[in-house]
Amino acid sequence: MRKNILIISLLICSFGVNAQTKYPTIVIETNFGTMRAILYDDTPLHSEHYLKLIRDGHFDGTLFFRVIREFMIQGGSQDSRNAPAGMQIGAGSRSMDIPAEVRPHHFHKKGALAAPRRVEDNPRGVSDGSQFFIVHGREYTQGRLDTLEMAVNVPIRNEIIREHYNPHREELARLRESGDARAFNSKLDSLLSVVDSLFAEASGKFFFPEGFREAYIPRGGAHHLDGEYTVFGEVISGFEVIDRIANLQTDNNQRPREDVRIIRVFVE
Repeated sequence: MRKNILIISLLICSFGVNAQTKYPTIVIETNFGTMRAILYDDTPLHSEHYLKLIRDGHFDGTLFFRVIREFMIQGGSQDSRNAPAGMQIGAGSRSMDIPAEVRPHHFHKKGALAAPRRVEDNPRGVSDGSQFFIVHGREYTQGRLDTLEMAVNVPIRNEIIREHYNPHREELARLRESGDARAFNSKLDSLLSVVDSLFAEASGKFFFPEGFREAYIPRGGAHHLDGEYTVFGEVISGFEVIDRIANLQTDNNQRPREDVRIIRVFVE
């Protein structure tokens, strides 16, 4: 029985990866190790653009030039090829702008393959298709995610309680002292029902979307980027390489002091 369960689990995992890829697997070979990644079907502008660049050898010989631990590693910019130490890198190319394909179900989990974009003078959030970044991210637990939700939602509920429950505290106290348990419980249930109903309709609440926890808890990520950048693929092996690169010492420009060379990116 345990063997059958294991086989079913493996089949489910395989389906989860293969269901999102009509594109070939890509391989990112660096001097710190090799990563394999898939491209998503539902971001075709990005997936096909990057696949063309890969086949043209666009990223071969470039660097991972911007590295921030617990955030991301960014590479592929053409001005990083043979760039001397201390040189500012990552200018990008407006000739390779791609319309955003932000999908709510593609999270910035660890290993997410995403397109950077200009922050200024970019009202539509178009991607800079001349380079890419891979999420390293921070670790998340169920408790931390619960706390992030509660930090927003508890003050909203407390305000409703102050307005609709607290004015009835004296009446509840009198009912309790009278010994009329049925009347007390009826009034209490009625007040709590009002609070629950108003909280359900209140604006400003925050809950992580469906699938978020399943994406983030196993390996972590950078959820503050969700909805802001196009995630067009994900690393499926070589997570230790992401860690290795992300933990390197960097200079004031966040460039690793030891060059991280992208030897080649190719189709498997």
